[in-house]
Amino acid sequence: MGSEAMVPEWASEPCIMGIDEARRGPVLGPMVGEDEFGYMLADILKENNVNNQGMRFDPGARTALAFVTLRSDGEREFMFYRNPSADMLLQEDELDLDLIRKAKIFHYGSISLITEPCKSAHIAAAKAAKDFGVFLSYDPNLRLPLWPSADSAREGILSIWETADIIKISEEEISFLTNGENPYDDAVVRKLFHPNLKLLLVTEGSEGCRYYTKEFSGRVKGMKVDAVDTTGAGDAFVAGILSQLATDLSLLHKEEQLRDSLKFANACGALTVTERGAIPALPTKETVLNALLEPVL
Repeated sequence: MGSEAMVPEWASEPCIMGIDEARRGPVLGPMVGEDEFGYMLADILKENNVNNQGMRFDPGARTALAFVTLRSDGEREFMFYRNPSADMLLQEDELDLDLIRKAKIFHYGSISLITEPCKSAHIAAAKAAKDFGVFLSYDPNLRLPLWPSADSAREGILSIWETADIIKISEEEISFLTNGENPYDDAVVRKLFHPNLKLLLVTEGSEGCRYYTKEFSGRVKGMKVDAVDTTGAGDAFVAGILSQLATDLSLLHKEEQLRDSLKFANACGALTVTERGAIPALPTKETVLNALLEPVL
């Protein structure tokens, strides 16, 4: 405690996604406070070549903060400061539908479903994206302390489940959503596969991931690394697979090519945990490709 200090690290899911996708020209539109943290975040995005023209600055609310405590194994615990924060106050009429229309992929989580007015804004944005023919990607990213109760979290997460084209969940989230069923049982996972879903991904940390489509399913092993900080690993994984799908959606119907893309995504997640901080640790495409070429010891 005495010699340690709080170091600001930017680790929100959409920001990590935006930076990891920056070389493909993304547009990011978060709601932040008109404060030092909000402007610092805007600058960091710009420095990482992210088009941040869709950002909104609320003069009446603060930028949301999350304090991360690291354990010796690199896993972390969160404490949130956001009651209310600017992101919770996003209004439906503040959405930039033109930015949504131009997107290839619309990626979102579940935290914005907790309170109004951002819940209605979230639902409206996803509906607009769907109507525009944009590919919808959903990572629930469960943060239970932010919800009023476990039941409300479960209900909220599942309320938009069937609108997504691709869903990424963790083993823990499967157990949570199925009220404690075995996350390693394919029959349990298949219960979460809705009729319009194109791809369901289950991340297993260092072990890699499982994938499920209507046509095939399987497992892709992870890359073994020494974990320093696991913050952002799941987001980097999602950014990795979405970067591949943004180039070629037909991967969803080609198992071998999909497996190669998931190896790339696994490497994105693995390399991210080898350094402290979510955004500073994000690997470049070249770093990931070079890591995949290295022999397994």
